Amino acid sequence: MGATLDSITPELQAFIAAQHLFFVATAPIDVADHVNLSPKGMALFQVLSPTRFAYLDLTGSGNETAAHVTQNGRITVMFCAFESKPLILRLYGKGRVALPGTAEWNELSPHFPTQPGARQIIIVDITRVQTSCGFGVPVMRFAEDRDTLLRWAESKTEDGLRAYREQKNRTSIDGIPAPL
Repeated sequence: MGATLDSITPELQAFIAAQHLFFVATAPIDVADHVNLSPKGMALFQVLSPTRFAYLDLTGSGNETAAHVTQNGRITVMFCAFESKPLILRLYGKGRVALPGTAEWNELSPHFPTQPGARQIIIVDITRVQTSCGFGVPVMRFAEDRDTLLRWAESKTEDGLRAYREQKNRTSIDGIPAPL
C-alpha cells in the first residue's frame, strides 16, 4: 500500500506534475503555537532533483510558511490524487526562503512562470518521501485554476504590494518574524 523512500522517483515526479493542488504544512518550534496548513495551486511547484524541490510563493493573507521554515526548517508537502488512481504523497524536508534579488532567487526563478505578487521561493531539501494508499480520498474533477489572487496582485503597484506585505506578512500569527 505505502512506501518510504529517500527521493522522488520518476513515477512520483510524473504524478506531481499531473496534480493541480498541493498542501504545505509547517509548525513553529513551540508546539503551543499554531500549526499551519496551506493549499497551493497554479502549477507553481517544481522538482529540482530527486532530493530537492521548490515552489513559487505568492503574496497572500499570511506568511506562516516563511516564518516557520526560517525559524526551524521543518516542512511537509502533500499531494493527493483526486482524479486518477488513488495515491497520497508526502515530501518531508528542511526548507528555506529565497527572496527576490538574492542569488538563489536569480538561479531558481527561471523555473517558474512570471506571476504578479511573487514574493519568495520556498526551497526544500528532502529528508523523506512517503506514499500511502489514498483509498479514502474522494474522486473529484478539476475545473479550472482561480485567477482571483493574480488579479488582486495585478491591481496593486509594487509599492502597494510592499506595503501590504509589511502590514500583513511581516510576522506569523504567533508573532514569529518572516523574511520579506
